[in-house]
Amino acid sequence: MALYEHVFLARQDLAQAQVDALAENATKIITDNDGTVVKTETWGLRGLAYRIAKNRKAHYVLLEIDAPAGVVAELERQTAINEDVIRYMTVRVDEHEAGPTVMMRKGERDRERRRDRDGGDRPDRGPRRDREEGENN
Repeated sequence: MALYEHVFLARQDLAQAQVDALAENATKIITDNDGTVVKTETWGLRGLAYRIAKNRKAHYVLLEIDAPAGVVAELERQTAINEDVIRYMTVRVDEHEAGPTVMMRKGERDRERRRDRDGGDRPDRGPRRDREEGENN
């Protein structure tokens, strides 16, 4: 069997429970056709680079799949029919990434930066120059 990554974008007006149901439906299609879903990641509601079918944002979901090619063809056929999915892409990969994907690590990195900016472990650098000048005048 071959390894694939399947990413789909769901409409922005869907609730998270509906997006999870779409992911479970895709998982069911794969498992019913002798494939396995290695990992499922929900990347959340993210902005799009351009509008797609009047949507400015979309829910992103990644499925890492171990399945024969026929399963992927059926998954793509079912996904294309679904009105809640605005885009999808399936890519064959040599191996699945161990641990969280880059998108999930990016969120963690952004949270760490915010924590540092808001007074984490960074040393105090003193008042800003423009504040010092404003106090002296």
